[in-house]
Amino acid sequence: MILDYFYGQSGELFSFYRIPKALFQEPRFQSLSTDAKTLYGVLLDRMSLSVKNGWLDKQDRVFILFTIEDVKRALCCADNKATKLLRELEKFGLIERKRRGLGKPSLVYVKNFSAESSKSIFQNRDFHDSGGFKNASQDPSKSRCNRTKENDTEMSETDPFYTQTTGRHEMRCRS
Repeated sequence: MILDYFYGQSGELFSFYRIPKALFQEPRFQSLSTDAKTLYGVLLDRMSLSVKNGWLDKQDRVFILFTIEDVKRALCCADNKATKLLRELEKFGLIERKRRGLGKPSLVYVKNFSAESSKSIFQNRDFHDSGGFKNASQDPSKSRCNRTKENDTEMSETDPFYTQTTGRHEMRCRS
């Protein structure tokens, strides 16, 4: 009965953010706050959307637009905490922000958590490492992103239990 209820739920039940285990297991991330680790998972999720939409800068590096307001909404926190978390991720080399000025939100480059050098995860569509650049703080201005299905990462196909051929949820074993 419980399993019927569990598997009978909508796809939203299986919508989640992926947070790399390395952030919890590797000693170099021991002092990184849990909130910062959670924010990194949110940024990784948004990064996959930017890759899909082809958001590339002049150096062919994939970026996201994620303002302090976006952080506040995602984590239900205040302005000071949102700013602190972004700085914490920068300190650990997990993100880099490039200030654009003129009231435009900063470009955020999500970096590779597994590399000691913390190079950017995505340079282009082939996912090559990209070069670094100078850190800068982010403007707390409004995001330019639109609110269409193109920005809906909740619909990502991450449900390992749902099969389209049968149209129902089933357990699968991984070898």
